Amino acid sequence: MQVSSLNEVKIYSLSCGKSLPEWLSDRKKRALQKKDVDIRRRIELIQDFEMPTVCTTIKVSKDGQYILATVVTFEILSDDYSKIVFLHNDRYIEFHSQSGFYYKTRIPKFGRDFSYHYPSCDLYFVGASSEVYRLNLEQGRYLNPLQTDAAENNVCDINSVHGLFATGTVEGRVECWDPRTRNRVGLLDCALSSVTADSEINCLPTISALKFNGALTMAVGTSTGQVLLYDLRSDKPLLVKDHQYGLPIKSVHFQDSLDLILSADSRIIKMWNKNSGKIFTSLEPEHDLNDVCLYPNSGMLLTANETPKMGIYYIPVLGPAPRWCSFLDNLTEELEENPESTVYDDYKFVTKKDLENLGLTHLIGSPFLRAYMHGFFMDIRLYHKVKLMVNPFAYEEYRKDKIRQKIEETRAQRVQLKKLPKVNKELALKLIEEEEEKQKSTWKKKVKNLPNILTDDRFKVMFENPDFQVDEESEEFRLLNPLVSKISEKRKKKLRLLQQQELHEKEEEEELEGKPSDAESSESSDDEKDWVEEVRKQRRLIQQEEKVKRQERLKEDQQTVLTPQFYEIKAGEEFRSFKDSATKQKLMNKTLEDRLKIEAKNGTLSVSDTTVGSKQLTFTLKRSEQQKKQQEAEKLHRQERKKLRRSAGHLKSRHRRGRPFH
Repeated sequence: MQVSSLNEVKIYSLSCGKSLPEWLSDRKKRALQKKDVDIRRRIELIQDFEMPTVCTTIKVSKDGQYILATVVTFEILSDDYSKIVFLHNDRYIEFHSQSGFYYKTRIPKFGRDFSYHYPSCDLYFVGASSEVYRLNLEQGRYLNPLQTDAAENNVCDINSVHGLFATGTVEGRVECWDPRTRNRVGLLDCALSSVTADSEINCLPTISALKFNGALTMAVGTSTGQVLLYDLRSDKPLLVKDHQYGLPIKSVHFQDSLDLILSADSRIIKMWNKNSGKIFTSLEPEHDLNDVCLYPNSGMLLTANETPKMGIYYIPVLGPAPRWCSFLDNLTEELEENPESTVYDDYKFVTKKDLENLGLTHLIGSPFLRAYMHGFFMDIRLYHKVKLMVNPFAYEEYRKDKIRQKIEETRAQRVQLKKLPKVNKELALKLIEEEEEKQKSTWKKKVKNLPNILTDDRFKVMFENPDFQVDEESEEFRLLNPLVSKISEKRKKKLRLLQQQELHEKEEEEELEGKPSDAESSESSDDEKDWVEEVRKQRRLIQQEEKVKRQERLKEDQQTVLTPQFYEIKAGEEFRSFKDSATKQKLMNKTLEDRLKIEAKNGTLSVSDTTVGSKQLTFTLKRSEQQKKQQEAEKLHRQERKKLRRSAGHLKSRHRRGRPFH
């Protein structure tokens, strides 16, 4: 059982959920009810309330005691089920009494609908013909048919007050006939009246539903989803309501106590005020609809679906529960404990124009769109996905613009900070300062204005890709920029200030008031003497660093002891080489960048920067196996000689007095 609510109108679905088969034992049923909440909450008002096949029409007898459903259509002639007329899809008409089948006859053309005129006991049949066949039940014979101007007729109805007969045609017209004179007394062009400024019609609307209410009111449903409300004294409709699904209207009913009209297509049942046209509430059943029936003098609604299972809904606002299930009124509070709201919080409202811009007009009538008022509701996640597919940057730019506008509003009369890129911030700050100095200079108008690197798309990768980060510790940078450390002291201080203020801005979503930017230009000594001294100083530092590195490498080499390694070959295998051809082939298939990385890791390649900013690659050729063995033998020989070598320091001659020995 489910409880839904729209416009504060609660609708109780009494036929949804799981049902238990009759052959289950009571013990098994109680066990399942304890485990499954849906089974525990299910109220089975009518046992086996389903048909062997799909039914297209459902009605309730006038006394409210019997519910009937058939494939094509039928009419209940009495207050109970004792007199019923059935229209079959093979042109046969069957009469049933309380005891069962009574009589069968046939009409010339396939029938689609019929109505009973009580004063004359005439049955009026409409179908795939321009004629309306009349069968008099008192005389038991056919009378002269009524000749209409239509090629075919779909539906018909008879006014219970004055007996006016109306038929809806495939051309979108409604013809009204007086049964007493058998003459046409009125013609309504509903197809033309159903087209409004907001409606989009791709085919000719035909009449699919027709219903009288009182002496002067008539509701007409079209095959394109419009419902027209007429006063019989005028050929113009009082109201035109669009279901927004483009599906044929299946059924139209009047609810007099609340002045409501119930119109249903295969997807939705809408209830709206017949005076103002305002939507009262709506209902979307589990399955597609074929017909809807209001239970007499109650708030119960019955539906015939595209499945054998039929639907039962209870709307307390429309009226009380029927006498045979009056306990529903007492269970209302219990049923409201876990309501399932259909308020569209997670949906986006779109109009037909919005759907055209998004290219989603083909979804009209599908479960992805829910018709509501002058537009549709669609899932907000689907809306964002489609919006990104149509214009990937539209929503993101819109969101950023809104955020930027709010921030700018709070930044009035505040210090504006420079937005620096993520890569090469010091270089960007240097370029900004140079641009400001150039703009302040007096010779700005005489010199051609060159484009700024920061705004040039050709150089934007320098400030986005970390691979282009300037390494200030490299040898080339230190030699080409010997005074960069002195020049950029104030710039680094300013950069730290900017980074701190940007961090506070992200946390507080607004910029903090800071100190005014340093207006004093950084003064650098560019004389030749200082520059030469700084270059010499940097060279000495670089030579010392290289000397330390060489000593560390030499120390590591001396500590390294090579030991022979032995490998065992499995039985039955032939030794070929340690070089795997498959690995070599994979290496050849890799890109140049990947190969260079692998060779640099193996020691066969070294990459270094030159003093002019270019790259230098040094390759080490691979030695043959014989050369490697010879080199290894020589190395071992040198190590053995070092171990056997004896010191000759004790043979040094001492200084003696007297004449030297000759």
